[in-house]
Order: sequence, then structure tokens, then C-alpha cells
Amino acid sequence: MHILVFLLPLIVVYEIGSVRFLTNAQTGAMESIRAERLLRDFFEAVGVAGLHLPALAIVAVLLSWQIISRDRWRVRFPVLVLMGFESLAWTLPILVLNNAIGGSLLGGAAGDTMSALTAVADFSGMSWPQRVTIAIGAGLYEELLFRMVLIALVHMVAHDLLRIRDYPSRIVAVLISAVAFALYHDTALGDPTKFAFFFTAGALFGTVYLWRGFGIVVGAHAAYDLIALLL
Repeated sequence: MHILVFLLPLIVVYEIGSVRFLTNAQTGAMESIRAERLLRDFFEAVGVAGLHLPALAIVAVLLSWQIISRDRWRVRFPVLVLMGFESLAWTLPILVLNNAIGGSLLGGAAGDTMSALTAVADFSGMSWPQRVTIAIGAGLYEELLFRMVLIALVHMVAHDLLRIRDYPSRIVAVLISAVAFALYHDTALGDPTKFAFFFTAGALFGTVYLWRGFGIVVGAHAAYDLIALLL
């Protein structure tokens, strides 16, 4: 329940922002996060269509999780505040990693984040509401796709089908999701340094997801992208 309440403002801001700030008024074409587009394509492939289905999927999964866990439906505000601070804290190792491999918050990192869009966009001409929308969307839907969905699928195959023990299965799932996360970014293709950055960042996000939960890892990812796109 705390994760849902923590992420709900981000979900609302992205869904409103994508319609208002990432949609071309003349053509009606909407710029979107590639991970969100992949999720929408999956829903359409199984016969379910809708612009906001990925957002509804996050809410549905977290509500189902709350029901299955049988936890109390009570939200404690101090927990939400601490989740916010912890999310910010987890951006620090990623910022250090970015600078350690020769990246720049004023250039390289922003371009890397922009490469997650479904089409090439003019970063220099984007307004700050557009950048905020993109950063939040990347945090939400890339973590949904690469951590919650992909780690669960790989773990299921490794642990339930191949009978690998739970802990090694978790490691394999995190590493495979990290490789997929690196390949997902166009700027990492053909660039070993950037591939290493995205792989390491993906492995860190996967570890945070398994250790601290979906809410924290989304918050950390979105916070990093906000720093990269706004500074």
C-alpha cells in the first residue's frame, strides 16, 4: 500500500504530462518512453488496447499484492517521507558511476536518458515540463519492464523450471535484466563504456528492487533521470 501511494503521484504526473507536453498538437503523435510502448504493444497483442494500460497495470499489480499479502490498509506518512529520502540516496552511487566512466550530467547522461524515447527528440529544445515527464516515465516503466516483469520471468524459468536454487536464480535474473537494460539504450550499442555503465546501473537497480522494493527503485531511477535532464 505504501508503494502504491508513493508512486501514485508519479503515475498521475506522467500520464497527464504525456498527453499535455509530449503530444504534437498538429499531428496528434505522442512521444513516449520506449518501455511503455513495449508494454502497450504487449497488451494490444493479447487483445487489450488502451493508452493508459501500463499505468493501470502498475496500480492493479500493487493492489493485488496488497490483497495477497493481507497487510493492513493503513498508510503511515513518515514511511512515505523516508522512502523519498532513500530513493534520493540511491541516486548517489549512480551519479558517482556516471562520472567515474567519463560521463557528464550536463550532456552524456541526458542524451542517454533521451535514447529511451520511442523516437529521436530534440533535447535542447525541450521545456522543463517535457523533461520532467520523460524522467518520471523512464523511472516508472523501465523499472516495471526490466525489474518487476523481467526479473520475475527469469527467476521463474531458472528456479521453477530449471530447478536452480533461489539465491543463484536471483543473481541470474538481475544480471540478465541488467544486460537487457543496457541493450535497450541506443547510446550503449557499440560503446563499451556506456554499455558497462548501463549494465552496472541495471545490476544496481535490480539489487535495490529485490532488497528494498519496487517503490524505492522507481524513485531512485526517476530521481537520477530528473537530475540528468534538468541540470
